[in-house]
Amino acid sequence: MQRIGVIGAGAWGTALAMAAARAGRDVVLQARETEVVEAVNNRHENSLFLPGIPLDPAIRATGSLSEAADADALLLVTPAQHLRAACRALRSDLKPGVPVIICAKGIEIETGSLMSEAAGAELGDQPLAVLSGPTFAAEVARGLPTAVTLAIADSEQGQALLTALGGRTFRPYLSDDLVGAQVGGAVKNVLAIACGIVHGRNLGDNARAALITRGLAEIARLGARLGARAETLMGLSGLGDLTLTCSSLQSRNMSLGAALGQGRSLDDVLGERRSVAEGVFTARAVTRLAADKGVDMPLCQAVDAVLNHGADLDDIIDALMTRPFKAETV
Repeated sequence: MQRIGVIGAGAWGTALAMAAARAGRDVVLQARETEVVEAVNNRHENSLFLPGIPLDPAIRATGSLSEAADADALLLVTPAQHLRAACRALRSDLKPGVPVIICAKGIEIETGSLMSEAAGAELGDQPLAVLSGPTFAAEVARGLPTAVTLAIADSEQGQALLTALGGRTFRPYLSDDLVGAQVGGAVKNVLAIACGIVHGRNLGDNARAALITRGLAEIARLGARLGARAETLMGLSGLGDLTLTCSSLQSRNMSLGAALGQGRSLDDVLGERRSVAEGVFTARAVTRLAADKGVDMPLCQAVDAVLNHGADLDDIIDALMTRPFKAETV
């Protein structure tokens, strides 16, 4: 697995390209924006999505999906709601047996599908893997220590991917629980918006800690219903990712929630950003999925009500705080 293709040159895709380059791979980074292709190839910087971080000159950018897909392994780093379309566009260019590593975190709004389900519907028998965990793109790009989960059914192919992508500062840990690796990464973005609201409303660290803990219970309930293993949800792609994203305003989702907590409108906040805060979309998707599966997820439902149904923030907070008392483990 010497040649690695990366589809999507946002901050995370660019950071993963850097990780693969540090591991000694030949990296082709696909970007939709011509200015990103030019900046990466000529100035060795993604000034649009990851400014100020020098990139390995060996990383080559292209606007061509087929050029990036001509690889020994492909990292799929598109926004979650566009992943299915990206797979559809790629399927004729992929060589049989080339693993596709899903690096998007979310749940499809229209279908309630996990990313692996959406990709599998379009790519058929192509091997799929999931890469997820507690990561800020800028830190990965700078080479700061990071650990992630790499989930794939075929352990031999998984070991090859560990070798291809892993390095001294980027440590993937192998799993075969693709569902578990996705549930935590998707739902934590919704909970990070809630934690941001707590921060913006000055509700205190006690409230944030309680929200993280009760949010983890929601992740565990949904994961159990979908067939995830509990130990996966307690690992890097579950508890690890939740803790990071709910504890720092580096998180796009937490910073969005903080702005909402300070009284700003969602449209105003989103209008200032080029990057995607996946929790905005996942809030709607996970609330629908939870309802379909009969899973109680009041925190996610509250975030969805604020983001997508015009609910008053103070009314929602009051409703959460006056829910009936119950046993912690129910």
